Amino acid sequence: MVNNNKIRQKINILQKNIKFLDSLRQIPFDEFLADPRNYLSATRILQISVEAMIDIAHHIIARENLGIPQSYHDAIKILSREDYLPKDKEATFRAMIRFRNRAVHMYDEINEEEIYRIICENLGDFQEYMDSIIKRCF
Repeated sequence: MVNNNKIRQKINILQKNIKFLDSLRQIPFDEFLADPRNYLSATRILQISVEAMIDIAHHIIARENLGIPQSYHDAIKILSREDYLPKDKEATFRAMIRFRNRAVHMYDEINEEEIYRIICENLGDFQEYMDSIIKRCF
């Protein structure tokens, strides 16, 4: 059985992070670039947010005996297959994991413009993930 408190804790982290990232996207692009703390903190918060998504996925999969994911991508595939996540968003959530992997392992290949674009255009993807999990688990 899924531990709702654990899921709620991770969702709270996601909500707090989205609020912070939303404040960063209010900064005009030139100002965002002028202070490296904006780019660096946004990158790290995005990474942590995807980690929270992965933690939620692994918790649900383990507690519901849905299989053994071979990768983070596989965890998303399992949740999509089991209708915890919408199938039409699977590619988006997997792209978020690819970003996380780049932030962890190929951080020198991510630039400020990409981070700004992500926080301006893609924060809703986190909300869709949370909404899907909340709908299914609570």
